Amino acid sequence: MTDALKLTTYFGERDRTDGRLLADALVDVYAADRVRASLLLRGAAGFGRIHHVHTDRLLSLSNDLPVVSIAIDTTARIESTLDRVLAIKHRGLVTLERARLHYGDELPPRSPSVPAGPETKLTVFLGRRDRTNRRPAFVGVCDLLHERGIAGASVLLGVDGTRHGRRQRARFFHGNTDVPMIVIAVGSSTAITALLPELGGLVADRLLIVEDVRVCKRDGVHLAGPHVLPDTDDAGRAVWQKLTIYTSESATHDGRTLHLELIRRLRRTDAAGATSVRGIWGYHGDHAPHGDRIVQLRRRVPVVTTLVDTPSQIARSFEIVDDLTSRTGLVTSEAIPAMLAISRAGRIGSLDLAGPPARPDRTGR
Repeated sequence: MTDALKLTTYFGERDRTDGRLLADALVDVYAADRVRASLLLRGAAGFGRIHHVHTDRLLSLSNDLPVVSIAIDTTARIESTLDRVLAIKHRGLVTLERARLHYGDELPPRSPSVPAGPETKLTVFLGRRDRTNRRPAFVGVCDLLHERGIAGASVLLGVDGTRHGRRQRARFFHGNTDVPMIVIAVGSSTAITALLPELGGLVADRLLIVEDVRVCKRDGVHLAGPHVLPDTDDAGRAVWQKLTIYTSESATHDGRTLHLELIRRLRRTDAAGATSVRGIWGYHGDHAPHGDRIVQLRRRVPVVTTLVDTPSQIARSFEIVDDLTSRTGLVTSEAIPAMLAISRAGRIGSLDLAGPPARPDRTGR
């Protein structure tokens, strides 16, 4: 397991740069630089700083849905690629997060550069055609996670990306068997660490990412508040924060679809933005893994909603999240060491990595 960086970019699917789609330009960079893993996800709903709401519930050809681009590799490789990404003219939100990357047979101890916490987020990179025991690998991974008591898992299917440095993209009238996908799981650090060897046996071409996370709510039960973070680190670099809400397409609040109501309420505040991505399989809490075996979008698939903002704004947004997840959902909090918002008016923030907190915060437990 080695130190790594995760580079995430949030933007609109119609965004262009130098006459071509921004999504293509980003994945071209990751493919040229042979970034070990990258994934392009098409969102279902969201808004940015200008507070225009985008949702696939509006049946309009002019609709500009949110897109999330994720790239992960060693710290040196991402730092090298970052210069080329920032050289692309575009608008959107860019974040950097510390992680631990495992892609071999060895399972050395947790890296000392990333502070240990009681909970962990595990991301498993797969290909759509990967199989285990004659069934899709993502189904086998979710079943194993559920059997071992992991709090939740969501499977997200990409439309483009790289895997072990090779580009794989979805096309019309094509089997798309190599399109990358990810399984995101959240659970106790002890349980997930114990699971890694078993996952390695399930997934022949394994690529695993481990990150520290705090579980705030599970199935409506309040377990902890979000991390209480300073606005800056000891060197004066800005600190940012992320809330992630794992729900289902079928989840509602007062008769309204939960993730859309969350987007609507957050838009009425000073929140910087939020993005919802619909999955194809998964579970949270004690519910059995579910979704669509034929990879279609139906009512029981998972939905993952992400908010990135200042710690003070995240604290205010959590009040809305807490209210809407009073009966269902899995909510997590993570520190973001670097964020850059790019708009026509200029740039806010920086991608200089802030230092980790001196001691893990326990407020709210």
